[in-house]
Amino acid sequence: MENTDMSKLAEKLYKERDLSDAELEMLIDDGGADDVLFGYADKVRRENYGDEVYLRGLIEFTNYCRNDCYYCGIRRSNRNVERYRLTQEQILDCCKTGHSLGYRTFVLQGGEDAYFTDDRICDMISMIHESFPDCVITLSIGEKSRESYERYFRTGARRYLLRHETADDEHYRKLHPDELSLENRKRCLFDLKDTGYQVGTGFMVGSPHQTAKNIVSDLRFMQKLNPDMIGIGPFIRHKDTPFAGYESGTLEQTLRLIAILRLMFPYALIPATTALGSIHPTGREQGLKAGANVIMPNLSPTEVRELYLLYENKICTSENASMCKGCLERRISSAGYSISYSVGDVKRKGADKG
Repeated sequence: MENTDMSKLAEKLYKERDLSDAELEMLIDDGGADDVLFGYADKVRRENYGDEVYLRGLIEFTNYCRNDCYYCGIRRSNRNVERYRLTQEQILDCCKTGHSLGYRTFVLQGGEDAYFTDDRICDMISMIHESFPDCVITLSIGEKSRESYERYFRTGARRYLLRHETADDEHYRKLHPDELSLENRKRCLFDLKDTGYQVGTGFMVGSPHQTAKNIVSDLRFMQKLNPDMIGIGPFIRHKDTPFAGYESGTLEQTLRLIAILRLMFPYALIPATTALGSIHPTGREQGLKAGANVIMPNLSPTEVRELYLLYENKICTSENASMCKGCLERRISSAGYSISYSVGDVKRKGADKG
């Protein structure tokens, strides 16, 4: 299509917050109107959140995982991974460091590690909640039963991140072994919503076998789920996975999709991910300019950061928490935005339009 036609599609998405499937596919595949799209996306994020970028302290507390997803560097079958688990004391130390630096949201992320039973997870939540009652606890620990989710919520967790990765069942089968199912993934997400969590989901951009039609399925699924947070990032290959020979996703398409998501879900908290910064030196800054409004600096001990490699060439594995914070403050300011350490609740104004 001509650039003028693509610009009209971008304008239509800005005004109506939706397009037909065919129109979305064109916008996803064609970068002719990216500048226009980014301009509308930045306008919408400023209307809803001003120029604030929310910082979340990320703690990667275990790289053990029972799953064998074909794209993931810490998959069960990867024998080249040096496994680790943080102790409760180490996790609390990460929170103490983060709190002293101003963070008021902690994201506890890990593989699906059987060692961390519900009792241990709840002990961890209680420990953090009692020590830092002014902070919000976010979990990102995979697929659990509804009963487990309810128990974590009662103990004090309030947000949960669970990327669905792809909403198309045929595509899902190409990315995961038979013991995993898209049906259960979706069940988990709706159970989380029903329990009362602020829920985050998302998908990889440029994953093997992905088409624009697949991505439209992702967008339609999220319209049904109505998530509070949406995290997307480029697929980045890892040498010790079945997808080692595939091309990684691109910065350009990831930025385009961040903008599309901002226009379709104006209230959402959307991170500029570490993966964006891993494929381009200014990837996260460009993500902010395309509509993202969250960054998650790493609070994990530096000695384990290189062990939590879901993909190759991950950035910020050697910086301590203070160095990471200082670097991000400069980057966010240089991009024209301001930093917020508040919990940054989702702003649902106009969320039901369309």
